[in-house]
Amino acid sequence: MRRLQLPRTTVHELVTTLAARKYIVPVAGQPGRYRLGVRPYQLGARYAEQLDLAAEGRQVARSVAETCDETVHVAILEDTDVIYIAKVDSTHAVRMVSAAGRRLPAHCTSVGKMLLASLPEQELGARLPDGAELPAMTPNSITDPAVLRETLAEIRTRGVAVESRESNPDVSCVAAPVRDRTGQVVAALSISVPMSRWSDERLGELEQLAVKGAAELSERLGHRSAA
Repeated sequence: MRRLQLPRTTVHELVTTLAARKYIVPVAGQPGRYRLGVRPYQLGARYAEQLDLAAEGRQVARSVAETCDETVHVAILEDTDVIYIAKVDSTHAVRMVSAAGRRLPAHCTSVGKMLLASLPEQELGARLPDGAELPAMTPNSITDPAVLRETLAEIRTRGVAVESRESNPDVSCVAAPVRDRTGQVVAALSISVPMSRWSDERLGELEQLAVKGAAELSERLGHRSAA
């Protein structure tokens, strides 16, 4: 308290809040003394998982990019946005321009739609209620929540998400889900292709490659498929 230079009442409120949220717990038989609770461990474990996800994601993205020579991303969902945590560029002169750490509206991207489709219905409704305003990044962006829900239902059925010039007018993408050891979808892996190299024929090839890459990353995170 002296080191923090805080009033006793403020410190008491902070300690009470930390104890209520399991960050600290009272030491038996020693009134006024506390030890760390389970929450710091849980937060540390979650942070370590994210580090593992980013590191493993870069390795798998590099392998996928070497196979198709297109830009590969790994992204996570935060509220209604996606954050790219790993990226490997295509070697082509014409390629998607982006960066790890970039944040975009989830509904405008293949990775974002894949992650939104993986949410439980109640959680999806809380993040994107029926009256939600969906900003557009291009004329092809989905701005109607009802249309988005129909799209997400199709993604759940197919197991892959496709974005056609919805975040960039010159780029289309395909994405597949990444699961952790519990089977929960924690990220998505996407392949982004300029329209000059995009075709319906190539779409099937890219979907298979995205699914294969996402499965490899899932396995690295401890996931074991039913097969």
